[in-house]
Amino acid sequence: MASRVAVISIIVENNDSTEQLNSLLHTYGEYIIGRMGIPYRQRGISIISVAVDAPQDVISTLSGKIGNINGISAKTVFSNVISDE
Repeated sequence: MASRVAVISIIVENNDSTEQLNSLLHTYGEYIIGRMGIPYRQRGISIISVAVDAPQDVISTLSGKIGNINGISAKTVFSNVISDE
């Protein structure tokens, strides 16, 4: 199945939801290349970028599940890098 590289950008506005987010990211850990989180204390939010390499449907599913968590927004940007591994 073709695998794509993408970045999921996440804004956490409800810190009570971080445990659910971390659990979900752990579940999809085999696809995660790296993750960077920035707490923006002045605004009371966190900004997280997650780089993934996975089939497009897996990336879309993960992004959708993240976006369905209360107080969390997610958007995905796909690269044109595709492999058949």
